[in-house]
Amino acid sequence: MNQELKNKFISILKSTKREGILNLIEYLENGDFFVAPASTRYHNSFEGGLLKHSLDVYLNLSYLYKSYSRKYPTLPKIESDSLKIVGLLHDICKADTYVEGFRWGKNDKNEWIKIPEYKKDAILQMGHGAKSIFILQNFIGLSVYEATAIYWHMGAYDISAYSTVNELGFNYADNLLAFLLNHADMFTTYITENENYFKEE
Repeated sequence: MNQELKNKFISILKSTKREGILNLIEYLENGDFFVAPASTRYHNSFEGGLLKHSLDVYLNLSYLYKSYSRKYPTLPKIESDSLKIVGLLHDICKADTYVEGFRWGKNDKNEWIKIPEYKKDAILQMGHGAKSIFILQNFIGLSVYEATAIYWHMGAYDISAYSTVNELGFNYADNLLAFLLNHADMFTTYITENENYFKEE
């Protein structure tokens, strides 16, 4: 576990002084949030990957909001606590979800070997954003603005039979926090955490 990142994460959450935040932090510490991967093998699929991803999304979300607000001063105001809550906790649904396993693959000698990887083994089967909201509402209150931002943070990657692309578009048009959270999450996943962009020459 990266203790420095964990301390930073907890410090930012505590700074919100949101009622119930200490109970939420205790819940995270009693589970595997701080050591869990962010995915099975797509991004940050290593121990502590979820913690790193969550911090990166928060930092990118804050940067995007500040940058856009400077350029477009009439944009809706977003409270710093909202940026912290949705940025750091949008993927709380991934805690206690992955278990270590393996898959078969070939090495450079064309021999079959076991390749370590994580496998999904979720107890609570709910949609991505919905599950995060469900968990958070057991500890802290979320505004409608925050809840809808978390619900739609996956954009078109998490459209259910009852959630439509039209509803996604309507929400992004009304909820700047939701749009920016999706933007920050995608930026973090496909750029910040993309090894192809940071290879040594």
